[in-house]
Amino acid sequence: MFQPDDPLAPPQPVFDEPWQAQALALADSLVNAGHFSAQDWARTLGAALAAAEARGAADTLETYYLAVVDALERLSAQQAGISRQDMDQRRADWEAAYNRTPHGQPVKLEPSA
Repeated sequence: MFQPDDPLAPPQPVFDEPWQAQALALADSLVNAGHFSAQDWARTLGAALAAAEARGAADTLETYYLAVVDALERLSAQQAGISRQDMDQRRADWEAAYNRTPHGQPVKLEPSA
C-alpha cells in the first residue's frame, strides 16, 4: 500500500493517468486566469458528477475524471462560445494526428481544412 510521508496526503495515488492531472491543472489555470469562477467550476463539476451518477456510472476515479473533462467542455462552451461541433472536430483532428504519428514521436496537429 502507498504510504506517503505527509499524514494529510491521500492514502493512495490520486491520478491513474497523466491526463487526469492535466485536466485538473487546466481547470485550476482557467479559474486562476479568471475565465470562470471557482463557484462556476464547483457547480459545473457537481452537475457532471450528478449526471454520471444518474446514468449509473460506477463511483471510480475514471468516472470522476471523465466528469472533470465534461465540466471543462461545458464551461468552454458557456464561457468561450466554443461549440460542441468545434470540440468534436478538434478531438477528431487530435485523434487523426495521434494515429498517423509513429510511436515515440511527438504528435503534430495540423490545421483543419
